Amino acid sequence: MLCLSLLILSISHVTVRGSEWTYAGHHGQENWPVTYPDCGGTAQSPINIQTSNISYDESLPPIEPEGYNTPGNQPFTLTNNGHSVELSLPSSMTLRGLPNTFKAAQLHLHWGSPAKQAGSEHRLDGEEFPAELHIVHYNSDKYADISEAKNKPDGLAVLGVFFEIGATDNPAYANILHHLDNIRYKDQTVSVPSFNVRHLLPENLEEYFRYQGSLTTPPCYQSVLWTVFYHPVEISRSQLEKLQTTLYSTTATEVPPEVLGNNVREAQLLNSRTVYSSFHIHSTFATGTVGNILAIIFGIFLGVVAIGFVIYCIYKQTRKVTSGAPHDKASMSPTVPTEVRSV
Repeated sequence: MLCLSLLILSISHVTVRGSEWTYAGHHGQENWPVTYPDCGGTAQSPINIQTSNISYDESLPPIEPEGYNTPGNQPFTLTNNGHSVELSLPSSMTLRGLPNTFKAAQLHLHWGSPAKQAGSEHRLDGEEFPAELHIVHYNSDKYADISEAKNKPDGLAVLGVFFEIGATDNPAYANILHHLDNIRYKDQTVSVPSFNVRHLLPENLEEYFRYQGSLTTPPCYQSVLWTVFYHPVEISRSQLEKLQTTLYSTTATEVPPEVLGNNVREAQLLNSRTVYSSFHIHSTFATGTVGNILAIIFGIFLGVVAIGFVIYCIYKQTRKVTSGAPHDKASMSPTVPTEVRSV
């Protein structure tokens, strides 16, 4: 299990040749390409998923996780690696519905801070979500392990899940968040009883976005087939705050400690890549948006017509009263005898 944990740590949240990396500052993401050349590539992740530019692919099947709900009795290892909280996963967990069979390796989270609630890496039409889950898998049909697969063009597959705030705690995520106090500092680990990992995913696994990209942290290998689910999962406000405030990116001996948060890479250019959807984007997004706009326009039109009708009625009533006034006055004048008029 220790070897597996060390192997997992090598995939995306590591230091190479003693070089540290951070999300901001001198070693921040703007300078990653200096030490990690792949970070300056043309197929980087995350991206802003623009639904107006999506291509529907009817051949994309539903994602089929196998072994997620029965991951075995062996405990997972939860680690604070200084950049995220990471949970080791058994290779008995696999993914179907992809070009190859992919075995699970680990999952980790990205989040913001109390001051910056947005914490997802991918965006949806520019919208950021409070946090995002990534579940990393390697191509077991072609490669012996994740170490061999991580820098191959078809080596990895990652599931991305958006978070949104709900009214109650999410019991599935409590299996992770409950143990954060035991790994407050960098390099600390704790054993976590195995649980149903399937419950971390949205119920609907049929609607998702697919594109070719990279790891979102150094060394940024462009080896990831991304599946980003459209439907988010819910966690409570208190669970999000737990994630935002509990962990430190520094070791227990470093003073002062630095809170681990805002571990989010900026959206990267799409360049010549295409983002596909497994569902009809126009029926879900475009039609709904146009429908809302038409409803607003129609409502305004009806309002204008109604106001015009009221003004017309007032105008007609005013003319009726005005035109009737002289007749009323004449009818009140005394009748002059014919004899008098003839004088």
